[in-house]
Amino acid sequence: MTDRTYTKVKKFIEKYHMIEARDVVAVGVSGGADSVCLLHLLWKMQQEMGFRMLVVHVDHSVRAEAVQDAAYVASLCRKLAVPFYLRKVDMNGYALQKKLSPEEAGRLLRYQAFEEVLEEQRQEGESGKIAVAHNSNDRAETMLFHLFRGSGIKGLSSIQPVRESVIRPVLCLERTEIAHYLLENQLSYCKDHTNDEDDHTRNRIRHHILPYAEREVCLGAVAHMGQLAEILLETEGYLDRQTRRLYEKYVQEINPEEIGRSYRPEMAGVCVESAELLQEDCVLYKRVLLACMERLTPYRKDITGQHIADLVQLLTKEGSKEIDLPYGIRAYKEYDRLYLVREAQKAAKAEKVTYQAAGNGKLIEEKSREKASGMVYQMKPPMEIFLPGEGTFAITLLEKESGFFEKEENIPQNRYTKWFDYDKITTSLLLRTRRQGDYLTIDAAMHTKSVKQYMINEKIPKMQRDRMHLLVDGSHVLWVPGYRISQHYKVDESTERILQVRFRGGSNGGTN
Repeated sequence: MTDRTYTKVKKFIEKYHMIEARDVVAVGVSGGADSVCLLHLLWKMQQEMGFRMLVVHVDHSVRAEAVQDAAYVASLCRKLAVPFYLRKVDMNGYALQKKLSPEEAGRLLRYQAFEEVLEEQRQEGESGKIAVAHNSNDRAETMLFHLFRGSGIKGLSSIQPVRESVIRPVLCLERTEIAHYLLENQLSYCKDHTNDEDDHTRNRIRHHILPYAEREVCLGAVAHMGQLAEILLETEGYLDRQTRRLYEKYVQEINPEEIGRSYRPEMAGVCVESAELLQEDCVLYKRVLLACMERLTPYRKDITGQHIADLVQLLTKEGSKEIDLPYGIRAYKEYDRLYLVREAQKAAKAEKVTYQAAGNGKLIEEKSREKASGMVYQMKPPMEIFLPGEGTFAITLLEKESGFFEKEENIPQNRYTKWFDYDKITTSLLLRTRRQGDYLTIDAAMHTKSVKQYMINEKIPKMQRDRMHLLVDGSHVLWVPGYRISQHYKVDESTERILQVRFRGGSNGGTN
């Protein structure tokens, strides 16, 4: 049995390329049966496979037996001549501080401890791995737990053999195999009595549901579930590759400064070409939407199928709508695009406190709140102005030369370089964001259109409209950068002085 178990685990390690020569492996050992078995197996393999190992034991400051557990693991490491590192953490305090369950807090603190020790002890040229002792029963329990909660394929594929630097060499073993291995090698272990209680959902699955399935439904149920998990893991891998391909094709991650002045720079967001995405198979476009949510949320477990269904419904509705999602995410539909934006914190409106004299001579406090407005820049050529998140505006004054209009190509057609008749500007030339009453001259007959209506017609996303800086003469807009100029200011045969404006760089590409 011992040799069979050793060979089974070694083949499992090789199948998933868990450990290579010149790796240093930090083994998480609690002192329980699974972790003692893992430690002993890796200890026997290290000479043959050419890796270095060390042990990390984490005391969660919860159980009275924690001191004895640490002492046992330390003594076992001395017998095996394996370096031992003890880390003590405050699991309950961390859970309270971060508003997590004790189990989640403990898991995060354990992996943090493993990473810290590994970073301290890793030598030049070594790749670091973290080995933990999940077994196939753990995998089956997790699969059922996710099934009952309505998880997707990724949840049903359960615990993975390898996740980044974390490896699970005994995931191929059932608890009965681990028990036999310990017995044959005369290895004792510590027992955590909380595992015998039914306080947690996983324990109830472990003590009642899986044993019933093995006994009354199908002998070998745990092994069969492990096989299914492998199939689902392969399926998930394929779908994940297709999802990444479509994500790269249809999703653009937004620079926080592009989102608009009503949010702080700490925000994050994505823009989805939703009309094109919806032409793909529903399995894949739902996964892309899930990937967008994952990009903006700290924990995937809080994203449910209903959230994805809400996004699909938003995309298939007419008009521009928005919905609120977990973690402060707001989803906006703008024409054929979907924007997902996570608000770190709504921008506080500026609060001004003034005092004015009351009739009795006393000062009374008067509070007024106003939205922060964009900066206004007066433009006098030659000059350059850099606007964070947009780019650089450079203006130059040119004199018209003889024969200038003989060739039409003399007038630049570049989307980000424009010429204007400087003498038609009647007030101060300003660079500012849009205001109520702004308009463009749209044709030779001097018909006008409001900037608001023009931006709607051009399908400029609502979140960008208030951020864009316009070149204006009073309320008359000379240029919406990257779009059109006003007909009134166009250069013609009567022009004497030409204002050249170049817009380069920035989030919209500029002259690039």
